Amino acid sequence: MKTIGVDVGGTFTDLVFCDMETGALAIHKVSTTPQDPSQGVMTGIRELCADNGVSPGDIGYVFHGTTTATNAVLENKGARAGMITNEGFRDIIHIARHQRVEHYSIMQDLPWQSRPLVQRRYRKTVPGRLIPPTGEELVPLDEDAVRRAAQELKEDGVESVAICFLFSYLNPAHEQRAKAIVEEVMPDAFVTTSSFVSPQFREYERFTTASLAAFIGPKVGNYVRHLDGALREAGVSGDLRIMASNGGVATAKMVTEKPALTLLSGLAAGVLGGAWIGDLVERQRLITFDIGGTSADIGILVDGVFAETDARSTSIAGFPLLMPMLDIHTIGAGGGSIAYVDRGGAFRVGPQSAGAVPGPAAYGRGGDRPTVTDANLVLGRLDPHDFLGGGMKLDQSAAQAVIAKLAAELELPVNETAEGVLTIINSNMANAIRSRTVQKGIDPRGFSLVAFGGAGPLHGAEVAAMLGIPEVIVPPYPGINSAMGLLTTDIKYDAIRTQFQVTGAVDLDRLNADCQAMEAQLSAQFEADHIPLADVSFERVGDLRYVGQGYELKIPIPAGTLTPAALEDVVAAFHKTHAAEYGHAFEQSAIEIVNVRVIGVGRMPKLTGLRPPKGGSLQEAHVRTAPCIFRANGELKNFDTPVYQRAALPVGESFAGPAIILQKDSTTVVTPGASAVVHPSGSLIITLGGAS
Repeated sequence: MKTIGVDVGGTFTDLVFCDMETGALAIHKVSTTPQDPSQGVMTGIRELCADNGVSPGDIGYVFHGTTTATNAVLENKGARAGMITNEGFRDIIHIARHQRVEHYSIMQDLPWQSRPLVQRRYRKTVPGRLIPPTGEELVPLDEDAVRRAAQELKEDGVESVAICFLFSYLNPAHEQRAKAIVEEVMPDAFVTTSSFVSPQFREYERFTTASLAAFIGPKVGNYVRHLDGALREAGVSGDLRIMASNGGVATAKMVTEKPALTLLSGLAAGVLGGAWIGDLVERQRLITFDIGGTSADIGILVDGVFAETDARSTSIAGFPLLMPMLDIHTIGAGGGSIAYVDRGGAFRVGPQSAGAVPGPAAYGRGGDRPTVTDANLVLGRLDPHDFLGGGMKLDQSAAQAVIAKLAAELELPVNETAEGVLTIINSNMANAIRSRTVQKGIDPRGFSLVAFGGAGPLHGAEVAAMLGIPEVIVPPYPGINSAMGLLTTDIKYDAIRTQFQVTGAVDLDRLNADCQAMEAQLSAQFEADHIPLADVSFERVGDLRYVGQGYELKIPIPAGTLTPAALEDVVAAFHKTHAAEYGHAFEQSAIEIVNVRVIGVGRMPKLTGLRPPKGGSLQEAHVRTAPCIFRANGELKNFDTPVYQRAALPVGESFAGPAIILQKDSTTVVTPGASAVVHPSGSLIITLGGAS
């Protein structure tokens, strides 16, 4: 089976080809085409196939991580969306929950009010009401009112519609009927329902999630259909699979129907790639650290298990998102992050980025503002003649000029300014990691940092040192590690049902029936996607809380028919998890089962390992010795630093820093006082000075 993984970043589009049978692997990078990312994707696929003598028709799968949905929300450039909801509930997505994001700020921005996903004039209300606990109909749906609302939205040029009714998670009948009517009136519109996107309680979050789907639906659908068509025109007959935010992949059809699945698509692939690398070097406690051109993305794995977000913290651009997602924290810090002096005179770096166009000044594409890449080049940490394996020449004088201009504004020497840029960006990234570890009761000193992305290996050692992390793992192909992660996962779908059952009065028959019904629902979906049921497995998870609590914890539920004894085990697991999360448990208190989720996993062909590195010797790997500037004992010093080609480094032979290690997709910095060794799996392990 021949497969290709493609990850679209803010600056570069990364590609990897793998022949699962022979283990042959090839990587490629092309510039991202922001106006139409599929152009860069197709350019990369054609070049990758041509360079490796592979016919596009032999490609069995194309796995793709896309930022289309994410960027549409972050840039507020989605569709003109409409909503149809119950009478009296037009403003649920505006009112929200009266919770202040920043408790003491009078200047805070509330995105659901300042840049609503659905403008108020496009939110229509109709008679009709369902009531709990069973979803019984109290007021019939006024179908004529739905038809009038749809006609008004059509006349207003609305491109997509979210149908959002109260208690539709208990009974989707009203939403489904309203959707059918809207599709009759607006056949060209994208139409979705809250019960299809996220069938669980919490109407504000459910309505907002459906609104997000409507906001991004047309753009995601057009992109996926266009890319799928372009692949067919290029002769690729294999299936397109899109990375989803839950850590699995989905079919192109599923993504066009549920576009919100892709809101953290590319970021999830990076975490998967980091976990896979950690497994190859036998590390189970990992912090994944992915730095690209515009952002740094951080994920946590404890004992090989991904951290997932919960209902109180899942969001994108400030909008709550009620869907299963890996817990990934993103900040505006990357190679293209712009350094500047703000209006108050403070020296800052990011979150603004030079992006792919014009990019850093060093790219020679007209960039005229200092960036992190320019600072790395000025300090000697990038080779101007060996960037992207020599495929791109960096403009040393342009980088020097923009850093010098910033230095004049700060009244600092040029080298101090360049090093200051790196110190600030590294501190920002270290603080982001602290927010996901130290502030959650996790000691980062017991973890390994997996540094990847185009800029991760440049900064990994210094960021790890700030946090006391003892080692940094640099994957064999760090710059395309997210694309590699796409080849390590399975197709994954979720189904969820709200329960609201309390221990001591649990209706096990209902609970078992709902689990079986969800497994049947997912089985039908896998069959529709041509995934044999023999390759499908199921996992059950419950959202549990003490009665009276506002938020839940995810607890595994055993497979098969749930018995009273099995339920007692689930309860015991909840008490244990609560104690670990909050430091205490109330073992005599009643527990509420809020939701039950079934996760279906369909096995896909995947990357299981890499060919062992050929290796060589330090003498063979040595390219030259060049001046490189580092801060040591509080002072900037110019070190005569050996520069190595990574492919020729010996396996198992440790060497001391400082060192610069070159390869096509990234550059690795080994800081003074640290040492590095190539692991038999091909990963480079950097041990920091003083670490045990």
